[in-house]
Amino acid sequence: MARVKFTKDFDYKPQPSVTIAYEGRREYIVRRECADQAIALGRGEEVLPGASSALDAGDAEQ
Repeated sequence: MARVKFTKDFDYKPQPSVTIAYEGRREYIVRRECADQAIALGRGEEVLPGASSALDAGDAEQ
């Protein structure tokens, strides 16, 4: 698994009949394969462990 901040919308297709749409400007925890594809296409950036992120800020509010 990897945490990715998508810079642009990205459609991940784990199987030919399945599409998972990720919105740009948001962070998600995704499969490594998805992260690698998004980064290779310039549609996302990996968020390294220990780095502050929007996901961490959301956790703090609870």
